[in-house]
Amino acid sequence: MIADVILEDGRWSCLDIKEMTQRAAHATLTHLDLDPQGFEISLLACDDTRIAALNEDFRDKPQPTNVLSWPSAERGAAVDGATPPAPDPAQEAELGDIAIAYDTCLREAEAAGRPMADHVTHLLVHGILHLLGYDHERDLDATLMERLEVEILGKLGLPDPY
Repeated sequence: MIADVILEDGRWSCLDIKEMTQRAAHATLTHLDLDPQGFEISLLACDDTRIAALNEDFRDKPQPTNVLSWPSAERGAAVDGATPPAPDPAQEAELGDIAIAYDTCLREAEAAGRPMADHVTHLLVHGILHLLGYDHERDLDATLMERLEVEILGKLGLPDPY
């Protein structure tokens, strides 16, 4: 897995965000029987101001959020609760981009009483699943996505975030 990480906010240096991204991507892809070596993602590690601007530009929501993702291709399943088609690394090596906001992640982790690294790992897995076509807009899709998150995090030794 090649993860291109842009560290826009220096506070992220308290965590090894590049290693965390690699680890989350490897765990997610191998759980889905995909070879991590065949894929690339980009991560922007930013702050609330930057992610609020991105959220407004792309989703018309002018407020910060924890994580945003931009898949390089539409990969969603046509049927609610179905598994999205797997990307072909020969044709779709670049899975897409993720942005994650330090301020929101820290607030959420503190509010939940979880270590920041655990919460960020969960959000990275969540964002990578979005890049692979998983979503939570429809009920059965949300159930599938949450189940996968719990399974992947469990393999990483992290507790159920839900």
